[in-house]
Amino acid sequence: GTVTISGSAAGPYPGRPQALKRCLANILENAIKYGKSVQVVVDDNNERLQISILDQGPGLPTDQLEKVFEPFYRVEASRNRDTGGTGLGLAIAKNVAELHGGTITLRNRAEGGLAVMLTLPRLR
Repeated sequence: GTVTISGSAAGPYPGRPQALKRCLANILENAIKYGKSVQVVVDDNNERLQISILDQGPGLPTDQLEKVFEPFYRVEASRNRDTGGTGLGLAIAKNVAELHGGTITLRNRAEGGLAVMLTLPRLR
């Protein structure tokens, strides 16, 4: 899969670099695994830094958009067994976001695929 990035951060984000790196890596790995080509959109202002990861995969059933954050939750055993994931990726990502006072939200895109939005507050 290909990854394209648009937008940029206005400045460094004062957080825990290793944790944030792991958080983004987990979201990106998921997106690449299921979503073929992935678009990363960075949108930054005085209030918050938002990173959206948009993929072109199958998306998720609406009732599973929250469940995927539960540790060890697997969307569909047959889809995940061969990928060797632990099911902890998004749970860890959510913990990291919340550690920084932020959020992660998921939604299905109208044009197909999944959007994962990581929003981190800019504390001034």
